[in-house]
Amino acid sequence: MAGTGRGTERGRRHDRVVGVDVARCAALLGMVATHVLDERAPTGELTLAHEVAGGRASALFAVLAGVSLALLTGGPRPVVGRERAARSAGLVVRALLVALIGLLLGMLDTGIAVILTYYGVVFLLALPFLGLRTRSLLVAAGAWAVLAPLASHLLRPSLPPRGYASPTLEQLADPGQLLSELLWTGYYPAVPWLSYALLGLAVGRLDLRSWRAVGTLVAGGAVLAGLAHAVSGWLTAQPGVLRALLRDPSYAAPDGPTLEQELASGMFGTTPTGGPVQWLLVDAPHSATPFDLAATGGTALLVLGLALVVDRLPGAVRRAAAVLFGAGAATLTLYSLHLVMKTPDVPPAEVPGSFATHVGVLLAVGAVLALSGQSGLLERVVTAASRGTAALVRGRGR
Repeated sequence: MAGTGRGTERGRRHDRVVGVDVARCAALLGMVATHVLDERAPTGELTLAHEVAGGRASALFAVLAGVSLALLTGGPRPVVGRERAARSAGLVVRALLVALIGLLLGMLDTGIAVILTYYGVVFLLALPFLGLRTRSLLVAAGAWAVLAPLASHLLRPSLPPRGYASPTLEQLADPGQLLSELLWTGYYPAVPWLSYALLGLAVGRLDLRSWRAVGTLVAGGAVLAGLAHAVSGWLTAQPGVLRALLRDPSYAAPDGPTLEQELASGMFGTTPTGGPVQWLLVDAPHSATPFDLAATGGTALLVLGLALVVDRLPGAVRRAAAVLFGAGAATLTLYSLHLVMKTPDVPPAEVPGSFATHVGVLLAVGAVLALSGQSGLLERVVTAASRGTAALVRGRGR
């Protein structure tokens, strides 16, 4: 981490694992698709974009948060001692700034559930796990994916009713309500979502440039996602489970969508508060059940594994991919830009073709940044503050 200046910045970008940026770009564009494209076709069926990206793009974003934590703390050779303390202090500042940016963006008139504040909280919750190795992290991720949803199911009835707007600066006046939403009841509840970050931490401790990592992630991700979906489907088809779900007052009237249709379109971050425990058996997008976390986490591993193939390709192809998917190296800035573009007074207008405009702008800005060897504006601010804090902690330890 020593050194500053353009040369060092370009050196760091040259050392980046390009496949991780490719996966970040996929997560960013997937989230844009769910924000901009229609959820259902005129026939009432879920559109392909929402069927593919719904719940999966944001999960990929969260798993990659864990990968980033691992890479920022040494990757396959995690830092220890004073250096870990210094980098952890820097990560606290990084997390708080990302959360603050999320609170500011939540005040925009977008109609979007802004993920960044939750993302920052997940970063903070993951810090105590930085010293664990891959195997321990995988065990922790699996245990957390089971126990956190169960704890959420038991605790949420005693917590304040959730709001459905994104967290904003104004909510700092009611910290109890804000903390309840960020940790348990919101659209991206940080406590269950920590399982994604732990999974990403485990992945980030691997040698991501090896074919072994690629094969492990692709095969493991496909098996995990397929198994979670199949087991959830079998369990929810059982008569006793089906009766319990259909009798829940939160379920739509009989003349509304079928249970299968409702589950396909997803929930609002959690299963119905106060509903039967059988809700924990579904794998609906944004339900934060063990099966949802496993299915979307597995998909995230699959996508990341495929993206990492880029780093095994010839140098010219890898450099071209770094430019084409350069948006993945500036997701904080470009996600924020996308939200600004979603406000009523900023182009493009909300028309069916606006998705192409969003994608074109984000990819173009990302390519320019990659070609110039620069990071995004918000990344520069956050990174400078994070590194400055880490340097202060190192200095005090001498």
